[in-house]
Amino acid sequence: MTPTLVRNHRDAEHSAPADAGTRARDWAEIQERMLAPLYEAVYDRLEVGPATRMLSLGCGSGLAMLVAAARGAQVTGVDSDRERLALARERLLPDEGAEGTPAHRARLHDDGLPAGAGADGAPYSLITVFEPIGCAAGDSEGLVPALESALQLAARGATVVLTGWGPPERCATAPVLRVAARLTESARPPHPGGWRPTLRDDLEDVAARAGLKPDGSGRVSCPFGYADPDSAVRGLLSTGLFDAAVRATDRSQVEKEVAEALHPYRRADGTVWMPNVFRYLVCTT
Repeated sequence: MTPTLVRNHRDAEHSAPADAGTRARDWAEIQERMLAPLYEAVYDRLEVGPATRMLSLGCGSGLAMLVAAARGAQVTGVDSDRERLALARERLLPDEGAEGTPAHRARLHDDGLPAGAGADGAPYSLITVFEPIGCAAGDSEGLVPALESALQLAARGATVVLTGWGPPERCATAPVLRVAARLTESARPPHPGGWRPTLRDDLEDVAARAGLKPDGSGRVSCPFGYADPDSAVRGLLSTGLFDAAVRATDRSQVEKEVAEALHPYRRADGTVWMPNVFRYLVCTT
């Protein structure tokens, strides 16, 4: 799968604060697919298929789970964002409750980890964290306890995959994300959670604290492509990386400055194109 240029057709006021539902829809319709090459690369490397019992932490609106399920994997997803999870249900369980619906095709939870192992009773063989870390202060907070709890449901020797942003010099989006840092730092008192440069050992640090053993890594090209600047702004703000900046100033100012920062990446046809590299770390329990 490759990133697709997506145009947003809604007529919502551009400067109006986005409600939770609109933001989740922006993520699912505009931004999430930009990470599809990362999902595919991980699944290819791990040969994800019918024998895979996958637990996805922070599964969002479910695209990574959908790709795994298409390969035959049994998938379970956990996310605290109920709006995104509702969209995941639309994708993975569109006929949930209907007569003749295949049982246990996927399981989704918004209230913490499932009480037991996979749908067929077997422990999970793969745990994934596809929400990239290493680009905002504190963005790995809470991940280690979540991993420690998830490992109790995993098979001995199960695989865990962590993902993160690549080096800033390899990510065209990094200068745009610096807008978040600048606006956040301008607030008095400062708001927590602003952008920071990715560190080389972010993933290894999380793995070490969770008691995981690194067993290989890789880098994947994930260009961000948008049909127009408006779609780019909406997609980027749906990531949550600009939340601290919005709290520190206001949404209208953030949208304006992000749009200005996108100018170097606008092409003659009006599209926006930003090459990026993401990194994944494969670990074993």
